[in-house]
Amino acid sequence: MTKENNFKDLNTVKKSRFKFSFSRNQLCIPYALFLIMFVLIPLLLIVYYAFVDKNGNFTFVNFIDFFTDTTKISTLLISILVSLVVTLICLLIAYPVAYILSRMSRKIAFILLLLFIMPMWINFVLRAMAMKELLSLIGIPLGSFANIIGLTYDYLPFMILPLYSTLIKMDKSLEEAASDLGAGKIRVFKNVTLPLSVPGIISGAMMVFLPVMSCYVITDSFSGSTGFTVIGKLIAWCFLGENGTMTNVNGGATISLIMLIILFVTMLVTGGFKGDESVRGTNL
Repeated sequence: MTKENNFKDLNTVKKSRFKFSFSRNQLCIPYALFLIMFVLIPLLLIVYYAFVDKNGNFTFVNFIDFFTDTTKISTLLISILVSLVVTLICLLIAYPVAYILSRMSRKIAFILLLLFIMPMWINFVLRAMAMKELLSLIGIPLGSFANIIGLTYDYLPFMILPLYSTLIKMDKSLEEAASDLGAGKIRVFKNVTLPLSVPGIISGAMMVFLPVMSCYVITDSFSGSTGFTVIGKLIAWCFLGENGTMTNVNGGATISLIMLIILFVTMLVTGGFKGDESVRGTNL
């Protein structure tokens, strides 16, 4: 027995030498390094190049050039307008779809949601080219209207999923209570369902509005002779010119920083930095 015990103790000692244990803080190190390398450092570089000139001297000339250039200002305003239009169209289409799916059985809703998600597994450029060919077969000419259709097609799933997630988690007993108190279907939807789905509307709107402003792949493919230019195209022109060489890094960094400020302000106004708060009731 003594030899067996000594043998077990020896194996235990050998195993303990090769045993590695990690704390939760240590497991966060790879994620922190990833954020520093690929998020924090690029952001700091954007801020740096936005506030220096080509000689590396601190200046505000880049911002002055942007806000005094009517072409850049008009492009920014057009980008905001197009983003608002696409977001509104996506909301008008996605809300009824998400509402109907939330009332179906989970299995059927899962299958239908899968049909909406499956195109997202395909490359973004391939989806754009497929939609372009479809529009040409239908007879819709390239231009601003085709751009709106292409942007709506690509970003519609990003509006459906947050709305469906919010509606499916909503407490259905609140709607039943409103109906029992004599409220009609329209009033129940207006005073109960719609207010409770506002977090999903805000989340979906942010997932559509901000990417559309910088999405120039579709606008380039669908522009034709009457298309428009979004702010993302200006950034691409600044960083990579027609010959593929960097032409105006400082200007591109300035526009990118302005876009980040718009993103920050939008999230601040819409409450994007707040935690998920579920509304428990509403007024009839």
